[in-house]
Amino acid sequence: MTISPAGTEHVVAGLHRPVRRRPRLTSVRVTMLLLVTPSAFLLLLITAYPLGYAAFQSVHDGTLITGGSYVGLSNYGNTLTSAAFWDAAKFTVVFTVVGVFGSWLVGLGLALLLRSKFPGRGLFKVLLLLPWVVPVVVSATSMNYLVATSSSPMPKLFHALGLGSPLFLADPTWAQVTVCVYKVWVSFPFMMLMVSAALSSIDETVYEAARVDGASSWQQFTGISLPMIARSTYISWILMTIFCVNDFPTIYLLTGGGPESSTTPLVVLAYRTVFQDFQVGPGVAIAFVMTLILVVVSTLLYRQIRKATYQ
Repeated sequence: MTISPAGTEHVVAGLHRPVRRRPRLTSVRVTMLLLVTPSAFLLLLITAYPLGYAAFQSVHDGTLITGGSYVGLSNYGNTLTSAAFWDAAKFTVVFTVVGVFGSWLVGLGLALLLRSKFPGRGLFKVLLLLPWVVPVVVSATSMNYLVATSSSPMPKLFHALGLGSPLFLADPTWAQVTVCVYKVWVSFPFMMLMVSAALSSIDETVYEAARVDGASSWQQFTGISLPMIARSTYISWILMTIFCVNDFPTIYLLTGGGPESSTTPLVVLAYRTVFQDFQVGPGVAIAFVMTLILVVVSTLLYRQIRKATYQ
Protein backbone atom coordinates (compact mmCIF):
# COMPACT_ATOMS: atom_id res chain seq x y z
CA MET A 1 0.00 0.00 0.00
CA THR A 2 1.33 3.40 -0.94
CA ILE A 3 0.64 6.69 0.77
CA SER A 4 0.65 9.85 -1.27
CA PRO A 5 2.63 12.87 -0.04
CA ALA A 6 -0.63 14.65 0.72
CA GLY A 7 -1.79 11.66 2.71
CA THR A 8 1.55 11.58 4.55
CA GLU A 9 1.07 15.23 5.54
CA HIS A 10 -2.36 14.47 6.93
CA VAL A 11 -1.03 11.51 8.89
CA VAL A 12 1.87 13.52 10.30
CA ALA A 13 -0.43 16.39 11.14
CA GLY A 14 -2.74 13.95 12.90
CA LEU A 15 0.16 12.45 14.83
CA HIS A 16 1.32 15.85 16.07
CA ARG A 17 -2.14 17.17 16.89
CA PRO A 18 -2.28 18.02 20.60
CA VAL A 19 -4.67 15.92 22.62
CA ARG A 20 -6.91 17.95 24.93
CA ARG A 21 -7.08 16.57 28.40
CA ARG A 22 -9.96 17.14 30.72
CA PRO A 23 -9.05 19.13 33.81
CA ARG A 24 -8.57 16.85 36.75
CA LEU A 25 -10.66 17.48 39.83
CA THR A 26 -7.85 17.88 42.31
CA SER A 27 -8.19 18.61 45.99
CA VAL A 28 -7.26 22.25 45.35
CA ARG A 29 -10.09 22.63 42.83
CA VAL A 30 -12.54 20.99 45.22
CA THR A 31 -11.48 23.34 48.01
CA MET A 32 -11.89 26.36 45.75
CA LEU A 33 -15.37 25.22 44.70
CA LEU A 34 -16.38 24.72 48.31
CA LEU A 35 -15.15 28.20 49.22
CA VAL A 36 -16.93 29.87 46.28
CA THR A 37 -20.24 28.00 46.62
CA PRO A 38 -21.65 29.92 49.66
CA SER A 39 -20.88 33.31 48.12
CA ALA A 40 -22.28 32.25 44.73
CA PHE A 41 -25.44 30.90 46.37
CA LEU A 42 -25.91 34.10 48.40
CA LEU A 43 -25.35 36.28 45.34
CA LEU A 44 -27.80 34.21 43.33
CA LEU A 45 -30.37 34.44 46.12
CA ILE A 46 -30.00 38.20 46.48
CA THR A 47 -30.27 38.75 42.73
CA ALA A 48 -32.60 36.02 41.54
CA TYR A 49 -35.31 36.32 44.19
CA PRO A 50 -36.02 40.07 43.73
CA LEU A 51 -35.87 39.65 39.96
CA GLY A 52 -38.27 36.72 40.04
CA TYR A 53 -40.66 38.49 42.41
CA ALA A 54 -40.56 41.62 40.22
CA ALA A 55 -41.43 39.50 37.19
CA PHE A 56 -44.30 38.02 39.20
CA GLN A 57 -45.57 41.50 40.11
CA SER A 58 -45.36 42.72 36.50
CA VAL A 59 -48.05 40.24 35.43
CA HIS A 60 -50.35 40.86 38.43
CA ASP A 61 -52.43 43.81 39.58
CA GLY A 62 -51.28 43.67 43.17
CA THR A 63 -49.99 46.27 45.61
CA LEU A 64 -46.78 46.63 47.57
CA ILE A 65 -48.21 44.21 50.13
CA THR A 66 -50.39 41.75 48.21
CA GLY A 67 -49.70 39.93 44.96
CA GLY A 68 -53.13 40.52 43.40
CA SER A 69 -54.72 38.62 40.57
CA TYR A 70 -53.03 37.46 37.40
CA VAL A 71 -53.51 39.85 34.46
CA GLY A 72 -51.04 38.44 31.96
CA LEU A 73 -49.27 40.96 29.75
CA SER A 74 -51.90 43.66 30.12
CA ASN A 75 -49.56 45.76 32.29
CA TYR A 76 -47.02 45.76 29.48
CA GLY A 77 -49.70 46.53 26.92
CA ASN A 78 -51.05 49.45 28.95
CA THR A 79 -47.52 50.72 29.49
CA LEU A 80 -46.57 50.62 25.81
CA THR A 81 -49.78 52.40 24.79
CA SER A 82 -49.46 55.12 27.43
CA ALA A 83 -48.63 58.65 26.29
CA ALA A 84 -46.77 59.26 29.56
CA PHE A 85 -44.51 56.29 28.86
CA TRP A 86 -43.52 57.53 25.40
CA ASP A 87 -42.98 61.08 26.64
CA ALA A 88 -40.68 59.69 29.33
CA ALA A 89 -38.97 57.44 26.79
CA LYS A 90 -38.26 60.39 24.48
CA PHE A 91 -36.72 62.41 27.29
CA THR A 92 -34.74 59.35 28.45
CA VAL A 93 -33.25 59.05 24.95
CA VAL A 94 -32.36 62.76 24.83
CA PHE A 95 -30.96 62.72 28.36
CA THR A 96 -28.88 59.60 27.65
CA VAL A 97 -27.52 60.74 24.28
CA VAL A 98 -26.50 64.14 25.65
CA GLY A 99 -25.13 62.61 28.84
CA VAL A 100 -23.06 59.96 27.06
CA PHE A 101 -21.67 61.86 24.11
CA GLY A 102 -21.53 65.27 25.79
CA SER A 103 -19.51 63.96 28.73
CA TRP A 104 -17.33 61.89 26.36
CA LEU A 105 -16.48 64.89 24.18
CA VAL A 106 -15.64 67.05 27.20
CA GLY A 107 -13.66 64.21 28.79
CA LEU A 108 -11.81 63.52 25.55
CA GLY A 109 -10.84 67.17 25.13
CA LEU A 110 -9.59 67.45 28.71
CA ALA A 111 -7.73 64.13 28.50
CA LEU A 112 -5.90 65.37 25.40
CA LEU A 113 -5.15 68.65 27.16
CA LEU A 114 -3.72 66.84 30.19
CA ARG A 115 -1.28 64.95 27.97
CA SER A 116 0.68 68.17 27.51
CA LYS A 117 2.93 69.32 30.32
CA PHE A 118 2.18 72.65 31.98
CA PRO A 119 2.58 74.08 35.51
CA GLY A 120 -0.07 72.92 37.95
CA ARG A 121 -1.24 70.02 35.80
CA GLY A 122 -1.60 67.72 38.81
CA LEU A 123 -3.72 70.22 40.73
CA PHE A 124 -5.80 70.89 37.62
CA LYS A 125 -6.48 67.17 37.23
CA VAL A 126 -7.61 66.89 40.87
CA LEU A 127 -9.96 69.88 40.50
CA LEU A 128 -11.49 68.35 37.39
CA LEU A 129 -12.46 65.27 39.40
CA LEU A 130 -14.50 67.27 41.91
CA PRO A 131 -17.83 67.21 40.00
CA TRP A 132 -17.71 63.41 40.05
CA VAL A 133 -16.35 63.05 43.60
CA VAL A 134 -18.73 65.48 45.30
CA PRO A 135 -21.98 63.78 46.46
CA VAL A 136 -24.85 64.35 44.07
CA VAL A 137 -26.95 65.91 46.85
CA VAL A 138 -24.34 68.64 47.31
CA SER A 139 -23.83 69.31 43.59
CA ALA A 140 -27.60 69.29 42.90
CA THR A 141 -28.17 71.76 45.73
CA SER A 142 -25.46 73.99 44.27
CA MET A 143 -27.08 73.78 40.84
CA ASN A 144 -30.44 74.71 42.36
CA TYR A 145 -28.83 77.75 43.96
CA LEU A 146 -27.47 78.84 40.58
CA VAL A 147 -30.65 78.52 38.52
CA ALA A 148 -33.74 77.92 40.71
CA THR A 149 -35.24 81.43 40.99
CA SER A 150 -35.17 84.73 39.12
CA SER A 151 -32.78 86.10 41.75
CA SER A 152 -30.28 83.25 41.26
CA PRO A 153 -26.87 84.03 39.71
CA MET A 154 -27.54 82.51 36.27
CA PRO A 155 -30.82 84.37 35.55
CA LYS A 156 -29.14 87.57 36.71
CA LEU A 157 -26.21 86.92 34.36
CA PHE A 158 -28.57 86.31 31.44
CA HIS A 159 -30.44 89.53 32.27
CA ALA A 160 -27.18 91.50 32.40
CA LEU A 161 -26.25 90.16 28.97
CA GLY A 162 -29.61 91.21 27.55
CA LEU A 163 -30.87 87.64 27.16
CA GLY A 164 -33.89 88.04 29.42
CA SER A 165 -34.44 86.38 32.78
CA PRO A 166 -35.22 82.73 32.04
CA LEU A 167 -36.59 80.51 34.78
CA PHE A 168 -34.40 77.50 34.19
CA LEU A 169 -36.39 75.07 36.31
CA ALA A 170 -39.89 76.48 35.64
CA ASP A 171 -39.84 76.45 31.84
CA PRO A 172 -40.07 72.92 30.32
CA THR A 173 -37.45 73.51 27.61
CA TRP A 174 -34.99 75.26 29.89
CA ALA A 175 -35.50 72.57 32.53
CA GLN A 176 -34.52 69.87 30.03
CA VAL A 177 -31.45 71.84 28.97
CA THR A 178 -30.46 72.43 32.59
CA VAL A 179 -30.78 68.76 33.54
CA CYS A 180 -28.75 67.62 30.50
CA VAL A 181 -26.00 70.19 31.13
CA TYR A 182 -25.84 69.15 34.77
CA LYS A 183 -25.52 65.50 33.76
CA VAL A 184 -22.60 66.31 31.47
CA TRP A 185 -21.03 68.34 34.28
CA VAL A 186 -21.10 65.51 36.83
CA SER A 187 -20.16 62.78 34.31
CA PHE A 188 -17.24 64.16 32.30
CA PRO A 189 -14.60 63.31 34.98
CA PHE A 190 -15.42 59.61 34.58
CA MET A 191 -15.02 59.85 30.82
CA MET A 192 -11.83 61.85 31.25
CA LEU A 193 -10.32 59.12 33.42
CA MET A 194 -11.31 56.39 30.94
CA VAL A 195 -9.85 58.27 27.97
CA SER A 196 -6.70 59.27 29.87
CA ALA A 197 -6.04 55.65 30.82
CA ALA A 198 -6.56 54.53 27.22
CA LEU A 199 -4.31 57.26 25.80
CA SER A 200 -1.53 56.48 28.27
CA SER A 201 -1.40 52.90 26.95
CA ILE A 202 -0.46 54.05 23.43
CA ASP A 203 3.25 53.74 22.70
CA GLU A 204 4.85 57.13 21.98
CA THR A 205 6.94 55.56 19.22
CA VAL A 206 3.76 55.23 17.15
CA TYR A 207 3.30 59.01 17.22
CA GLU A 208 7.00 59.56 16.51
CA ALA A 209 6.80 57.31 13.44
CA ALA A 210 3.70 59.18 12.26
CA ARG A 211 5.45 62.54 12.67
CA VAL A 212 8.43 61.26 10.70
CA ASP A 213 6.03 60.27 7.91
CA GLY A 214 4.66 63.83 7.91
CA ALA A 215 1.33 63.19 9.65
CA SER A 216 -0.35 66.28 11.06
CA SER A 217 -1.77 66.47 14.59
CA TRP A 218 -5.28 65.91 13.26
CA GLN A 219 -4.15 62.90 11.24
CA GLN A 220 -2.43 61.45 14.33
CA PHE A 221 -5.62 61.98 16.33
CA THR A 222 -7.97 60.39 13.78
CA GLY A 223 -5.58 57.71 12.56
CA ILE A 224 -3.88 56.68 15.80
CA SER A 225 -5.56 57.99 18.94
CA LEU A 226 -9.20 57.30 18.13
CA PRO A 227 -8.67 53.77 16.74
CA MET A 228 -6.36 52.84 19.62
CA ILE A 229 -8.84 53.97 22.30
CA ALA A 230 -11.92 52.55 20.51
CA ARG A 231 -12.28 49.58 22.84
CA SER A 232 -12.12 51.75 25.95
CA THR A 233 -14.50 54.23 24.34
CA TYR A 234 -17.19 51.62 23.73
CA ILE A 235 -16.84 50.34 27.28
CA SER A 236 -17.27 53.85 28.66
CA TRP A 237 -20.32 54.38 26.44
CA ILE A 238 -21.92 51.20 27.76
CA LEU A 239 -21.30 52.19 31.38
CA MET A 240 -22.47 55.77 30.90
CA THR A 241 -25.61 54.61 29.07
CA ILE A 242 -26.47 52.45 32.07
CA PHE A 243 -25.69 55.34 34.43
CA CYS A 244 -27.91 57.77 32.49
CA VAL A 245 -30.90 55.48 32.02
CA ASN A 246 -30.86 54.52 35.71
CA ASP A 247 -30.06 58.02 36.98
CA PHE A 248 -32.79 58.76 39.52
CA PRO A 249 -31.17 61.25 41.97
CA THR A 250 -30.09 63.78 39.35
CA ILE A 251 -33.61 64.30 38.04
CA TYR A 252 -35.41 63.93 41.34
CA LEU A 253 -33.18 66.38 43.20
CA LEU A 254 -33.15 69.03 40.47
CA THR A 255 -36.68 69.08 39.08
CA GLY A 256 -38.59 66.14 40.54
CA GLY A 257 -39.53 65.30 36.95
CA GLY A 258 -41.23 68.65 36.29
CA PRO A 259 -42.32 71.09 35.18
CA GLU A 260 -45.30 69.42 33.49
CA SER A 261 -43.39 66.09 33.50
CA SER A 262 -41.00 67.54 30.89
CA THR A 263 -37.96 66.08 32.66
CA THR A 264 -39.48 62.76 33.68
CA PRO A 265 -37.37 59.83 32.45
CA LEU A 266 -38.48 56.22 32.61
CA VAL A 267 -36.81 55.57 35.97
CA VAL A 268 -38.71 58.45 37.63
CA LEU A 269 -41.93 57.40 35.90
CA ALA A 270 -41.51 53.89 37.28
CA TYR A 271 -40.93 55.30 40.77
CA ARG A 272 -44.01 57.51 40.59
CA THR A 273 -46.16 54.69 39.25
CA VAL A 274 -45.19 52.32 42.07
CA PHE A 275 -44.72 54.55 45.12
CA GLN A 276 -47.04 57.50 44.40
CA ASP A 277 -49.80 56.01 42.24
CA PHE A 278 -49.47 52.58 43.95
CA GLN A 279 -49.72 50.75 40.60
CA VAL A 280 -47.05 48.15 41.20
CA GLY A 281 -47.65 46.03 38.10
CA PRO A 282 -47.36 48.84 35.52
CA GLY A 283 -44.41 50.38 37.38
CA VAL A 284 -42.47 47.12 37.40
CA ALA A 285 -43.38 46.62 33.73
CA ILE A 286 -41.76 49.98 32.96
CA ALA A 287 -38.63 48.86 34.80
CA PHE A 288 -38.49 45.63 32.79
CA VAL A 289 -38.84 47.55 29.52
CA MET A 290 -35.94 49.75 30.64
CA THR A 291 -33.88 46.64 31.36
CA LEU A 292 -34.66 45.21 27.91
CA ILE A 293 -33.59 48.45 26.23
CA LEU A 294 -30.33 48.49 28.19
CA VAL A 295 -29.61 44.87 27.25
CA VAL A 296 -30.13 45.61 23.55
CA VAL A 297 -27.97 48.76 23.58
CA SER A 298 -25.24 47.07 25.63
CA THR A 299 -25.21 44.09 23.25
CA LEU A 300 -24.82 46.32 20.21
CA LEU A 301 -21.96 48.25 21.81
CA TYR A 302 -20.34 45.03 23.03
CA ARG A 303 -20.20 43.81 19.44
CA GLN A 304 -18.32 46.98 18.57
CA ILE A 305 -15.90 46.23 21.40
CA ARG A 306 -15.19 42.80 19.91
CA LYS A 307 -14.64 44.32 16.48
CA ALA A 308 -12.24 46.90 17.92
CA THR A 309 -10.39 44.13 19.78
CA TYR A 310 -9.96 42.02 16.64
CA GLN A 311 -8.83 45.01 14.59
